[in-house]
Amino acid sequence: MPQTSESSATSKLVRGLSAFDMTMIVIGSVIGAGIFMTPSSIAQALPSPGLIIFVWVLGGAMALCGALTYAELGAMMPEAGGVYVYLSKAYGGLWGFLYGWAYFLVVNTGGLAAISLVYATYFGYFVHLSDFGIKIVAILGIVILTFVNYFGVKAGGTFASLFTILKVLAIAGLIIFGFMLGKSNSTSFWPLIPGALKNNLINALAIGMVGVLWAYGGWQHATFLAGEAKDPKRSLPVSIIGGTLVVILAYVLVNFVYLHLLPVPNIASSSRVAADAAERFFGPAGGTLISLSIIISTFGTAGIHTLSAPRIYYAMAEDGVFFKKTAYVHPKYHTPTFSIIFQSGWVILLILSGNFLQLITYTVFADWIFFALTAGSVLIFRKKFPGLERPYRTLGYPYTTLFFIIIACWFVINTLITSPLQSFAGLGFILLGVPMYFYWKNKRTIS
Repeated sequence: MPQTSESSATSKLVRGLSAFDMTMIVIGSVIGAGIFMTPSSIAQALPSPGLIIFVWVLGGAMALCGALTYAELGAMMPEAGGVYVYLSKAYGGLWGFLYGWAYFLVVNTGGLAAISLVYATYFGYFVHLSDFGIKIVAILGIVILTFVNYFGVKAGGTFASLFTILKVLAIAGLIIFGFMLGKSNSTSFWPLIPGALKNNLINALAIGMVGVLWAYGGWQHATFLAGEAKDPKRSLPVSIIGGTLVVILAYVLVNFVYLHLLPVPNIASSSRVAADAAERFFGPAGGTLISLSIIISTFGTAGIHTLSAPRIYYAMAEDGVFFKKTAYVHPKYHTPTFSIIFQSGWVILLILSGNFLQLITYTVFADWIFFALTAGSVLIFRKKFPGLERPYRTLGYPYTTLFFIIIACWFVINTLITSPLQSFAGLGFILLGVPMYFYWKNKRTIS
């Protein structure tokens, strides 16, 4: 196995991100639109305050187990590209490539397009915008974020830290003022399981967990930037685990606030739960404050995704299995500039096409296949390379890792059963990468 402390995939990049920067990246990449958008669908599936809190705690436990597992990988292999590197070394280059291919084709770029439309839509709360105007604002946001991340990883990290602090303050304000000033809804947590759910509890939990798992996703983005972290063997475990704990605490408390202020039927029927909750203690101004918070939250998340994922394409190109230009690093700013621009160009096309939401539906379940495989690579490395330096070892191993793998597999299987057409279509998109991998691999061999 090649030496991982300073590979060729990180030699051109500058380690400019502190532990604080990396922690803000973890928090900021997770907290986006999910906590504002998904509580309604979760309450529809689970019309029980106790079960609502339960699935957010369960999702938090899943995210924490994943963070504990990924922290070992990040500290052991602090290289640009993160998950791409782990999959390539555990299962072979094809699996790493398919992960990067999926991330470029739709997982990250489609997500970026969706997030961009969210902040653009809420911008329309202040300025009237047509459907095309919303797309223009979304594209302008992508251009701005590309510009920021072009001029150095420190600039991108500073931007991520600033917007993450703002969104955390907004959520903290919602929690504090919600409990202090809001009039209690006197929500009862008993009975835990309503009679209507007793015969369909497992299916209801599965439906509710979809929104929860989506809202908790994103902490893995810190691993993509491992090649640019200062002292990554220490800072990666601290940032991934610490950041995830902050997110879990925030999510659980926010949902207690929702339930404190609004009856479950109101949460289930609301398309703007956070705004409705804020209006209970701020009046009409609450909608304005929450709309501004959502703009800050989603724009900040989009900035982190613009910063982190291009490092995957950069690492792929360094290995000769992606467009050669995406391996270019700017001599002054030390950023993979073509990789960033290439990604942003594809995001803009997805925004204009309007088809990205369907693509996301097709491939979300495939993304969770890679989650399970990545966690499984810890088991493989422990067996194949027991003597490899591990600055951090997964707390609770192997139980925490196995729990994460089981939840990920359950999510994939449940999606396959409930949405077979979208699931098989998602596999089709991923498998499109197989001939591309062998094309680039053969091209590299010939050259």
